[in-house]
Order: sequence, then structure tokens, then C-alpha cells
Amino acid sequence: MNIEVLERSFACIKPHATEFVASFYSNLFTDYPQVKPLFANSNMIEQGKHLMSALVLLIDNLHEPNVLTDTLKRLGARHIKYGTIGEHYPMVGTSLLKTFKSYLGTDWTLEVEQSWTDAYEAISSVMLEGTKDM
Repeated sequence: MNIEVLERSFACIKPHATEFVASFYSNLFTDYPQVKPLFANSNMIEQGKHLMSALVLLIDNLHEPNVLTDTLKRLGARHIKYGTIGEHYPMVGTSLLKTFKSYLGTDWTLEVEQSWTDAYEAISSVMLEGTKDM
């Protein structure tokens, strides 16, 4: 994955954090309504803050893979308690990429798409490893 591309593209998203996460959840629930019950008891404003915090943590620690690995494993383990299963990860990834594409517009190049695809695959893989530790 191209760290510079991830950092640069995320910098374009960050000023629109609130709208970005709202769009993400709208995309997720529209495209995959079967996941909506997982959020039935969630405060979606807080949930959006958690998502953005996770993305900031990712970007801020791209040069510190050990920090990311430990954190992502714990995050994966924690998501089991919310009813998240392996099948949900591709749904989230597709919705996340769709949202990035929407917000980045013409800045959503093949290089940006590949970098975020690679990043999400790595993230979800590590999070799923964390579910095995439960």
C-alpha cells in the first residue's frame, strides 16, 4: 500500500469528517440492510466519531505497524461482542471505498483506489486475526 497516497487522500476527507461518516453509514445500510440491526442500539453520532477516530489512528500510525497490529487485533476482538462476523468485513470495505470515491471525486484515481483497497484488506485481515484470540 502506498502510505503517501493514503495520507494525502485522507487529508482531503478529514475536514468533512462528520458528513463522510454519515455518508458511509448511509451507503452501508442502503447497500447491506442486513447489517443495520447490528447498530440498533448505537448512538450513530458516537459511532461515526469512533469510525473517524479509527481512520485517524490508522493514518497516524502507518509508519508504526506494531502499534496498528495490536490495536487492530483488539478492535477485531471487540467487534465480536457487537455481533460482527467475517462476512461483514467485505460489506464495510465496499461501503468505505464507495464513500471515499464519492468524496474524493476526480482525486479518486486508480492509485488511490488500489492503496485504500490494499489498506482495507490488511486492516480487515488483522482484525479477523484478533477474533481468533477470543
